[in-house]
Amino acid sequence: MSKRAACSAIDRRSFILGSLSGLALLGTGTLALSGCSQANSSTEKDVTLPPLPYREDALEPYISKRTIEFHYGKHHRAYVEKTNKLIEGSQLEDLPLQSIITETFGSPEKADIFNNAAQSWNHDFYWRSLDPDGGEPQGEIKERIDADFGSYDNFKKEFLKAATGQFGSGWAWLVLDGNKLKVTNTPNAENPLVHGQVPLLTADVWEHAYYLDYQNRRNEYIQAVIDHLLNWKFASLNLVRV
Repeated sequence: MSKRAACSAIDRRSFILGSLSGLALLGTGTLALSGCSQANSSTEKDVTLPPLPYREDALEPYISKRTIEFHYGKHHRAYVEKTNKLIEGSQLEDLPLQSIITETFGSPEKADIFNNAAQSWNHDFYWRSLDPDGGEPQGEIKERIDADFGSYDNFKKEFLKAATGQFGSGWAWLVLDGNKLKVTNTPNAENPLVHGQVPLLTADVWEHAYYLDYQNRRNEYIQAVIDHLLNWKFASLNLVRV
């Protein structure tokens, strides 16, 4: 999909994700979505590092406090700081984060900006995709999963396959694509927003997300996330606003 087409698709959904920003689901300041326009109602220019929605040890024993300290405190923070440094003094500085992502996607000369901006957004979405009290989907989203995947067990198999099958670094996603729920994966910093899809949940499969706890056993990490940590309340909020 071209950047213009992706931008148009984001505009059609901007009210969905934009409405979530008040709940800090997509962050603060320029992390709030305002489509792909040049306008930015926020007076803040800097991309910010939103607080974690739980304590650093809240995901134990499946994801350790030590992993969170490095992953959130160093990797995520570095993406945010690098984004601000790269856009300083440019026209991108006045744009919300998601507009920076769509404006720079597919542009080789702006690849560094895209990678850091998208990773800033992806990580905030990832933290909110996890819940220390994660369980199974309920209500409408369960009905949609049963309809589109056949069963929750089938969804889990597809999500595990997408996450473990992503070669190298990247992400696994549950998305709404048109009127259908799908599982997809993306390489590196790429995310569903640039393809006009609505992200509902994600799992980070970069090595820094799991290596301290699981070494090279990505499969065990993803299985633990699926079985114990997926935040179906967050996914339901993203779905019901469509």
